[in-house]
Amino acid sequence: MIARSILAVIVACALPAWAADGHGHSHGESAPAAPSNGPSRLPDGSVFLPKAAQRQLSIRTAVASTEELARTVELAGKVTMDPNAGGKVQPTTAGRVEPGPRGLPAVGQAVRKGELLAYVIPSSAPLERSVQAAQLAELRASRALAEKRLARLKALSDTVPQKEIEAAEADLASLGARAGAVHAGLNEREALVAPVAGVIASSNVVAGQVVDARELVYEVVDPHRLAIEALSFDPELGANVGGATLAVGGDRVPLRFLGAARALREQALPLSFAASGTALSKLAVGQPVKVHVRTLSKVQGIAVPAASLMRSPSNQTIVWVKTAPEKFEPRVVSVEPLDGVTVAVTSGLKAGDRIATQGASLINQVR
Repeated sequence: MIARSILAVIVACALPAWAADGHGHSHGESAPAAPSNGPSRLPDGSVFLPKAAQRQLSIRTAVASTEELARTVELAGKVTMDPNAGGKVQPTTAGRVEPGPRGLPAVGQAVRKGELLAYVIPSSAPLERSVQAAQLAELRASRALAEKRLARLKALSDTVPQKEIEAAEADLASLGARAGAVHAGLNEREALVAPVAGVIASSNVVAGQVVDARELVYEVVDPHRLAIEALSFDPELGANVGGATLAVGGDRVPLRFLGAARALREQALPLSFAASGTALSKLAVGQPVKVHVRTLSKVQGIAVPAASLMRSPSNQTIVWVKTAPEKFEPRVVSVEPLDGVTVAVTSGLKAGDRIATQGASLINQVR
């Protein structure tokens, strides 16, 4: 009886543990509960972001203010060479390229205005060169005879009129100049020099290459002075330009409007702008860019950084607004371009809202 009582007690004590282990199968320790004070997406779509996480993610906000902004049009453009700060190097005669004293310049090499870049040795037909060589030999022989004749006349200066001596001197000088011109034509080489100070933008030759007249050999540009050409499908925009900017990385480069063309190109009106500044060194001739042209008309809106614009799961444009010290809410907005770095929010925000201007993409990733 005593043994049966002890066995019953052991079974009674083991039964709750066996039931808790899932009928004898142990699954290890249960996962700890997720902390409730971490960044999380709330059921209403807003984001809970503690102050410590905001500092770690470098979240920055700014107070929105409504103002009158210039209505802006975004145009597709490309970088071109400034005609006053760039140039092309082309030979006037066909010939063979020969390096200069410093060798042939490489792409990206800085050059000075008037610096010698290369030589072009003119090429001509063998028959033409033989004719010129024969003419040079004839002129040299005639010059030698003229020198002897002048020497005899000077020896008889007491009996020979002075005008004959002067005529012999003039004849000798003329023969010498003609012989020198023919000799230069046979041996002279054309020097290719840099038309402006800048850098070599393109190179199309190597040593010994034969080039034709007017063939493009080098392009030289000033990287801090470039021109921008944009195409507008609105022919009236040329008379409504109040300014323009170009976004280069995170910098805004102001553009000076030069004018609009009087002829359409591909059914669009070309607009010309001049740009200058050190930020332009990041661009290359022919590179496509986005030009933001400010018109003379105005629009009421809130200027916010373009980096504040995000996309919602439904592909709507939103910005994150800080409604509480640790809470951000998404706001669907309508925007218009301004200058490539900032945009104008025309609806969805009101003055006094605190907008996330830095780290908005990190807030948008919280789940």
